[in-house]
Amino acid sequence: MSVLHAGSHRLSLLKPLIMGIVNTTPDSFSDGGRCLDAQSAIRHAMRLCEDGADILDVGGESTRPGAANVAAAEEINRVLPVIEALSRQGRVVSVDTKKPEVMRAALDAGAVMVNDVMALQAPGALEAVAASDAAVCLMHMKGDPPTMQQAPTYVSVVEDVLHFLRDRVQVCEASGISRARLLVDPGFGFGKSLQHNLGLLKHLDRLLELGIPVLAGMSRKSMLGQLTGRGLDQREFAGVAAHLIAVARGARVLRVHDVAAMRDALAIWNAVEET
Repeated sequence: MSVLHAGSHRLSLLKPLIMGIVNTTPDSFSDGGRCLDAQSAIRHAMRLCEDGADILDVGGESTRPGAANVAAAEEINRVLPVIEALSRQGRVVSVDTKKPEVMRAALDAGAVMVNDVMALQAPGALEAVAASDAAVCLMHMKGDPPTMQQAPTYVSVVEDVLHFLRDRVQVCEASGISRARLLVDPGFGFGKSLQHNLGLLKHLDRLLELGIPVLAGMSRKSMLGQLTGRGLDQREFAGVAAHLIAVARGARVLRVHDVAAMRDALAIWNAVEET
């Protein structure tokens, strides 16, 4: 798929796209509390656009390991003003949520993509997206945020993730969500050990068998800290390296905090590829 259909937007995937992270939560793992009010979040999102973000992913509930659930009404209050403001400016806005109530409210407010760590498995989530023309990213997660990092095990992490995502793609298609609206995400750090994450990154090109564009999100994650010994705010270089490896293995969308660094790295990558 060379074009992603997201509402009225048609996003070319001939070159990798950057999805900038906009958290409106007090407890996200690396930037919780920095954009608690709508105006701060909107200003941050606009800076990400200036830095080169193609998509803005707005989230109102942390999915870090051990994170507590947030009531749907609270999550809606956090994300809606931000989504409305960014959509009015013509930005490509994604909502990062697993709750169908939040999905519907966000889509009504102008979001054109849903980024769901549960791959539309919550009751009503599939119907919420199918009733729209929004894109959706289907992510693999083993367990749930409160417990997912407690000794996760797989028979074969690559095969298990591939099988799960293939099944979710088929379910979406059967529900009327076209392949042109789909992304898949292996879910780095979501119920995976360091070795699981490295295995998925090394063999990320296996996901291309699905015929669906791949999104990779490793920004600031613990896997980078484990490999470099760096703290949360010192993982920018490691994140760029990890995401370039993902691009080399076929990823078309990169979900990152440090948009400017990723833009510069992709500028070099694209120049070489076009030579």
